[in-house]
Amino acid sequence: MKKRIGIWKRVSTDRQEESAENHEKRARMYAESREWEVVEVYDLEGVSGKTLIHHPETHRMLHDIETGHIDGLIFSKLARLARNTRELLDFADFFNKYDASLISLQEAIDTSTPAGKLLYTVLGALATWEREEIADRVASSIPIRAKMGKPLGGSPPYGYRRENGKMILNETEAPIRKLMFELFLEHKRRSTVAKILNERGYRTRKGTEFSDVSIKRHLTDTIAKGLLRVNFSTWSKDKKKIVLKPQEEWEYHKAPAIVSEELWESVNAIIEEQERNNKRPLNRRINLFSGFIHCHNGHKMMKQSRSKKYSCPKCKVRIDKDDLEKVFQTRLKTFVFSEDEINEYLSIPKDQEQGKKQELDLAKQNVKDIEGKINRLFDLHEAEEIPTKGFNKRYQPLFEQLEQLQAIVPILEKELKEMSTAKKSTGEIIKTSKDLYSSWDKLSEHEKREVIEAITTAIIFDGQSLTFKLKHITPPQTSNPFSELKTNGQRNPQGKSL
Repeated sequence: MKKRIGIWKRVSTDRQEESAENHEKRARMYAESREWEVVEVYDLEGVSGKTLIHHPETHRMLHDIETGHIDGLIFSKLARLARNTRELLDFADFFNKYDASLISLQEAIDTSTPAGKLLYTVLGALATWEREEIADRVASSIPIRAKMGKPLGGSPPYGYRRENGKMILNETEAPIRKLMFELFLEHKRRSTVAKILNERGYRTRKGTEFSDVSIKRHLTDTIAKGLLRVNFSTWSKDKKKIVLKPQEEWEYHKAPAIVSEELWESVNAIIEEQERNNKRPLNRRINLFSGFIHCHNGHKMMKQSRSKKYSCPKCKVRIDKDDLEKVFQTRLKTFVFSEDEINEYLSIPKDQEQGKKQELDLAKQNVKDIEGKINRLFDLHEAEEIPTKGFNKRYQPLFEQLEQLQAIVPILEKELKEMSTAKKSTGEIIKTSKDLYSSWDKLSEHEKREVIEAITTAIIFDGQSLTFKLKHITPPQTSNPFSELKTNGQRNPQGKSL
């Protein structure tokens, strides 16, 4: 079977001895002498070398090589195929990949011959050497650039953008990233956070749905609390995965914080505990205070299945589970019968109410933006600039996201209204809280656990006394007495000691 050849015609317009006609004639004569069949001619007469790689004729030639339409390319000299060594190496790699030949008439190079194939070996070695040199220079510059706080490449983290070389907040993404922390603190599950965000119509920067893996990455990255970490990862030796560098090579620089350091630390402490246990969050319905009771050194106190005591294996402090419940009930009594104290805990932090309003405004803006995208898509489709198949592919995900956002807007409006109503509901909550205390002994273990989760952040035991850290609470949402105290996700930094 005859070899199918293409002819590459690119000559300078001011050099008559290298006219396009003469070049094509010499190329055809060479092909005839080798009994090859010329099936394509790529005409780039007068085309500048600067625009060569992006020219339609170049794309056509590469496609013909890739599909097997031609088996080789004849050109007058190497300078007419590529303007520099890098481009020549790229062309050589491409041709070698598809077992196609490069034939340069002036340099007498023909890679279809055994001697000519040596060129591929030489060019391949040059390409490898050049890539390694570039990689070495880049690797050497990274630690220096990291110390200076200069960008190391790549896109800014979700929630941020670069402006004049500095990292600043992305007004659209930052509220969503903050919401991730608040939702995780409430639900303790990354998959649940991803599900809620997706159901509310939020998407990643690429327009895809959030996953538990992406949620973990956003939660554990220190930039969210205002510390940009750089020069901390690299490719493994086999180039198949990214691995962490030694911590002494890491660099940190200040950046705008999306969440408080306290919130970031709380979330990451939960994640670390879950990973240490190598399982999902503890089923805390089994023991009333599991996950809340800590020793004064911050270690979690555990209760063995047959034991009646919570104990810290490191500090050796212990407390009887029944004694702990009685003390908690006493603490609950002093809480619900002190109007000044309950008013303090009922107060909704301004930043929480403002955050909910910001989320609502963001959802409404996203609805408006997506409606604009859909309208523009319809206009392009009606103008026949987008075929029906392409239109459907782009329209469907936008429509689904729009439906989700339109569904969440009224929910956010309702939650914001409830926050406003909470400030006017103090009397009712005091009454229902007193009812809760008086009915404590009648509650099931499940219902008691609901109460503890609703109002408790942590319980600290130093071997002698207990310190309770309680949450802010909002108005009752259900008719069940054990659900009257609802957490809003904010932690009270001041514990109350007995």
